[in-house]
Amino acid sequence: MNEPTISELFDLSGRVCLITGGSGFLGQSMSRALAEAGASVVVGSRELSRAEEVVAGLPSPGGAKHHAVTLDQMDETSLNAGFETALEKAGQVDILINNGQQGHALDLTNVTAEAFNKDLQNATGYFLLARRLRDHLVSRGASGSIVMIGSMYGVVGSYPDAYEGVCPASPVQYHTLKGGIVHMTRHLAVYWARDGVRVNCLSPGPFPSEQAPQAMVERLKTKNPMRRMGVPSELKGPLLLLVSDAGSYITGQNLLVDGGWTAW
Repeated sequence: MNEPTISELFDLSGRVCLITGGSGFLGQSMSRALAEAGASVVVGSRELSRAEEVVAGLPSPGGAKHHAVTLDQMDETSLNAGFETALEKAGQVDILINNGQQGHALDLTNVTAEAFNKDLQNATGYFLLARRLRDHLVSRGASGSIVMIGSMYGVVGSYPDAYEGVCPASPVQYHTLKGGIVHMTRHLAVYWARDGVRVNCLSPGPFPSEQAPQAMVERLKTKNPMRRMGVPSELKGPLLLLVSDAGSYITGQNLLVDGGWTAW
């Protein structure tokens, strides 16, 4: 029996990965992870210039070419156009990272019906892109992988006292969205397993950017078993597990990367 080596299992050479929100705080690290593993990365962003800036900085250890596309998962026309452009530029897509996220900074005290419904459109976009990839893979007779980006807040509620007096509470519509994405992952996984398409969810815990209120960050640290926040590079390994052959028997799962938050 020829058992694949670890380096072979995690190698993405010859594969094309499309990542939405690839120019964002977490998206940039995930884009680098895919490129460092040898993949050709198509970075999607609402602003083409931002995607192009990320692409310019991506490594290419095996000579893979990277591409930038305009893609807004909140708009079906943009979503389809972005996917088609990715196919035109890269020739194919094998892996999809549904990472793009748009939302309103409104909590349960003041969120409007319009804002609530708009934020839930992220899930619609995730599904439509996932279906585009599944149909594309089936038409090629190829296998592939989809990773939805969820959140620990799709599994547990937040602590009110972490936000009280500092900033608005974690948006109720965000919790609703991420919980739905976690379960959509399971649903799509069982339907598409027979097609050779794996669907998993990667759920980060607290990964605040530099713009987050420092007082809130300090409170969040006290809620975490590790007593610290995550940094974007800590998502690179878990992501590669899910998209590569290293995770070939993993589908329908929600991998939490939260410093033990949900273990309490």
